[in-house]
Amino acid sequence: MELLKKNLYLNKSTVKDVLKLSLPAVIEMLLYTMIWTVDTMLIGQYGGDIAVSTVGMSSEVIYTFTNILVAQSLSVGITSIVARRYGAKELDKANEYATLGFSLGFLVSMATTLFIFLFSKKLLVLAGAEPSIIGLGTTYINIVCIGLPFNMLSSMLNAVNRSYGNTKTPMIVSIVMLVVNLSLDTILIFGLLGFPELGVKGAAIATTIANISGFIYSAIYTYKKSLIKIEFKYLKKFSGARIKNITSLSVPAGMQEAAYSLARLFTSMMIMHLGTIAFAANQITLTLESISFMPGWGFAVAATTLVGNKVGEGDYKKAREYGRTAMILGIGVMCIFTLLFLIFPAQLIKMFIDSSNTEVISLGAACLMIAAAEQPAMALSMIVGGIFKGYGDTKTPFIIAFVTSWFIRLPLVFIFIYLLGTSITVFWIICLIQWSVDGLLLYIFYVKKLKPINSYITKLD
Repeated sequence: MELLKKNLYLNKSTVKDVLKLSLPAVIEMLLYTMIWTVDTMLIGQYGGDIAVSTVGMSSEVIYTFTNILVAQSLSVGITSIVARRYGAKELDKANEYATLGFSLGFLVSMATTLFIFLFSKKLLVLAGAEPSIIGLGTTYINIVCIGLPFNMLSSMLNAVNRSYGNTKTPMIVSIVMLVVNLSLDTILIFGLLGFPELGVKGAAIATTIANISGFIYSAIYTYKKSLIKIEFKYLKKFSGARIKNITSLSVPAGMQEAAYSLARLFTSMMIMHLGTIAFAANQITLTLESISFMPGWGFAVAATTLVGNKVGEGDYKKAREYGRTAMILGIGVMCIFTLLFLIFPAQLIKMFIDSSNTEVISLGAACLMIAAAEQPAMALSMIVGGIFKGYGDTKTPFIIAFVTSWFIRLPLVFIFIYLLGTSITVFWIICLIQWSVDGLLLYIFYVKKLKPINSYITKLD
């Protein structure tokens, strides 16, 4: 009992530091998720399960690539390295790493957008989209591609700001994007204020303009006020060693996201075989789940930044304290969603689709109640992964994500969903198993590998 009290004891000052960084990050990601949520809700009210499936599958294709290559790879590498250089008070190196990471990200963003635009139809076919979805989905993707590079570049600028503990600016960027998206969604989807009724196309246009608006704000702030600057003078004395340091962190982080995202995409392909009702129920549940894990993501961001800063300073004891505090707070907050999903499942599903779609609502409510049990394990997985990244280790989270996604989730989904055609609720039971194993393994490795902390820290030149 005494040991338990000691492990759960939280220092008020440490809690304040963690909350100061994590709360804006939580709000930021909740607002980003709301952009997708608003699209899903309005499109569901406008066009039912076919429209929801179109936007859902198209978004899945787009953000699978952008997350793997930029948002969860280069952005993670930038935050991890720059946070430690900033903590060590090596501002010149911090600026150099930020500039090199952003420049590399610019090239990757352009190449990614071109690929998605050119092969949008083939990607949807490959993803298993039904004929009723492919045509409209291709149009949706092509429109969104106009603003896609701005979305990825904004993600990297946000990473630069987070690296020195500024999570408020990325939050404001998300507010700008949500306001623009929400306003234009309502007008363009339903054809208000004299605008034509564009439906799914209107949702795509709203998302595109929101992405561009967010980037403009982020770029202006970073140029004028950020403590870490993007200064292209560093490109003149190009350093292969610096690029190697960035990619050594970014590639495993990207591969971790690939393990999750590709497994999720292949899963969506198999779920498609259950029909549009099951897919729509699953998509709405995924949307609600994506809201629920935002607190975990926010505390993971705080852990990466605070742990990284303290590692840079050489204060490993405080780094461990920040990590433990983020874990306890994050798990506690996500347990609130466990209660909400168990108490109000049908009411939450009804927010995303017309009440006449009773089959979708009933099936979605059953899925959501299973998703409720995922929350603590999901929080543990995300936050411990963030702690590892603060120490400069992106390989361990990748390996565990690969094992749980490709040796647990995919085989079970293939057998029970694709071959046996069981209910979509079985898929959510499989997800529960995956997250439980993922969180447990990460915590075990955290305890084992971070105990001899002084010898474990990744060193930079």
